[in-house]
Amino acid sequence: MAAPGRGRAGSAAPALAAAVLVSLCLAAVSEEEQLENLRFVRHAQDAPAVSSYNYIVIGGGTAGCPLAATLSEHSRVLLLERGGLPYANMSSEQHFTDALADTSPASPAQRFISEDGVVNARARVLGGGSCLNAGFYTRASNEYVRAAGWDARLVNSSYRWGERSLVFRPDVPPWQAALRDALLEAGVTPDNGFTFDHVTGTKIGGTIFDNSGQRHTAADFLRHARPRGLTVLLYATVSRILFRRQDGVAYPVAYGVVFTDPLGAQHRVYLRDGAKNEVIVSAGTLGSPQLLMLSGVGPQAHLEAHGIEVLVDQPMVGQGVADNPMNSVFIPSPVPVELSLVQVVGIPRSGSFIEGVSGSEFGMPVSDGALRWARSFGMLSPQTGQLGTLPPKQRTPEALQRAAEAMMRLDRRAFRGGFILEKILGPVSSGHIELRTADPRANPAVTFNYFREAEDLERCVHGVETIERVIQSRAFSNFTYANASVESIFTDSANFPVNLLPRHANDSRSPEQYCKDTVMTIWHYHGGCHVGAVVDDDYRVFGVQGLRVIDSSTFKYSPGTNPQAPVMMLGRYMGVKIQAERWRK
Repeated sequence: MAAPGRGRAGSAAPALAAAVLVSLCLAAVSEEEQLENLRFVRHAQDAPAVSSYNYIVIGGGTAGCPLAATLSEHSRVLLLERGGLPYANMSSEQHFTDALADTSPASPAQRFISEDGVVNARARVLGGGSCLNAGFYTRASNEYVRAAGWDARLVNSSYRWGERSLVFRPDVPPWQAALRDALLEAGVTPDNGFTFDHVTGTKIGGTIFDNSGQRHTAADFLRHARPRGLTVLLYATVSRILFRRQDGVAYPVAYGVVFTDPLGAQHRVYLRDGAKNEVIVSAGTLGSPQLLMLSGVGPQAHLEAHGIEVLVDQPMVGQGVADNPMNSVFIPSPVPVELSLVQVVGIPRSGSFIEGVSGSEFGMPVSDGALRWARSFGMLSPQTGQLGTLPPKQRTPEALQRAAEAMMRLDRRAFRGGFILEKILGPVSSGHIELRTADPRANPAVTFNYFREAEDLERCVHGVETIERVIQSRAFSNFTYANASVESIFTDSANFPVNLLPRHANDSRSPEQYCKDTVMTIWHYHGGCHVGAVVDDDYRVFGVQGLRVIDSSTFKYSPGTNPQAPVMMLGRYMGVKIQAERWRK
C-alpha cells in the first residue's frame, strides 16, 4: 500500500466547515479561541434546556466523531462529549505522557484501577483515545472482517475515507529500525515493509503523528461534517436515555436523553418525530454498558441493588469485557536513544504481538517526571521501576511514589534506552463491568481476569521469549551493553536497576510468574455490549427500539495489533449504512 499523503479535505465544504481544518489537537491556543473557530462546537451550559435532533450521538471519541460527521451530511445531529477540547500539550510525541499524567478532575485521561489491581485510563476529551494513545495505525485482518460480517468493500472505503487526511508513514529512527531487523533475525518473518494490513511477520505501520511529530485525531473527522447538520456540546454528561411505550410497538422506544452541564443544570434532548431517528451510544467500553445500565437496560438484580428501575432485564450488558494484557522489558542502552512511539510491530504465529517505544524519559526531565508519573500511578515509565517490583495488587500510589523516588536517585544514564513490549492476541480471558454508583461521572468497577485462561498465559510466555531473542540479536547489539545477558537485565540491580522482579516466598522466577507480576495495560480493552449478546449485527440494542451501540464495547476480540483504525472505520462504516437505510425507509 502506498504511503498516505498529508492531511487534506475529503470533499469540497462550506467555509464554515473549512474552519475545522485546523487540527483540534494541534492548536496552541485557549479553548475559547478554538471554540471561536468551531462554530458548531459549544459548551454544554450554553445549550437550550430542551432541543431536538434526528440523531443523538453520545460520546465524541474514536468512533463517535466519524459517525457524527457522516450522519450530519443529510441529517441534524447532536454529538455529546463529556470532556473538552484537546489542549496543546497533547499535540506532539514529545508530550505523549503529559495527558496521561494529568490527575486533575478535568483530566482528559480519567484514571481507573481494575479490580485486578492494574492501573488504566479512559478518555474524557473530544477525539477520545486518539488524543491520548501512541498513534499506531493498522487495519484489522481480513479474517476479522469476515468473522464480523462486515461488507469488505464498504470497510475498505471507510478506512480510506479516514486515511486520506489522518494517517501518515512514520520516519523510522535507528532504534526502531534495529528493532525491525532484530525481529526478523529472531524469526518473526517475512519482512512486510510499510503496510496498514494485519499480516504475519514484521512490518512498519501507519501513525497519526505527521512528519513534524504533531498528533492528528478522530476529532479531525469533524471537518467533514456539514456545519448546519452538526452540533457538538462539550462537558455534557449524559445521565440516562429516555424510553417510552408506544401503542403497537412491542419494545420500549428510545426518544431522547438527559444530560447535565458543568453547572449542574439538566438538559433534555429529544428525537424528532419519525421512526428513522435514533439515539446512538459511542461512549466506549466502560461508558456504553454503564449508560445502558443507568438507563434501565442490564442485569435486573444488579440494577435493583442500585435503585434503578429495570426497563429490560438484559444480563449480558457489561459481560465479556477484556483487556489485552501487556508485558514489557526496559532495555538499557549504552548510547542515547531518540524518542519514538510505536512504529514497528512483529506478529509471530504464536499469538502475541511485539512492539517498542524508545527515548530517555519520553521527553520528561528526571527531576519531575518520575514523581509526576508516580502520582498518576505510572504507566510504561522506567522511573517507576517498570512496575515490575510491584505485583498488581501492591501498586498503590504510595508504593509507586516510593519506587519513583528510588529511581530518581539513580544516574540519568540508567534511563537511556527503550521498552520492548508484547501484547497477546484476543485475549481469551474476560471479565465484567458493574456499577459502583448511579452517578454517571463515576468510573464503574471493572474486572478483566488477566491470564485466567491458560492459553493467554502461554501466549505471554511465547511473547517474552521472542523479546529475549530480540535482545540477544546481532541487529540490536548497538542498543544493548556487551556484557548484559537477558538474565542480568532483570536481576543485576547494581548495573541495570530498572527491571527488578518481585520477590516471592519460593523465589519463583518462572516466565509464567513474570507475566502475572509485570502485567500492565496497553489501553485496548473492549467488550461489554457484544454483537449477538447485547446488540444485533446492525448494532441495535436487543429489547428496545431506536437505540444502537457503535464502539469498541461491541468487540469480542481486539482487532489486529491495535484497535484504533477499526474503531475509526466502524464509525464511518455505520454512518454510511445508517444513511443508506434512512433513504430506503
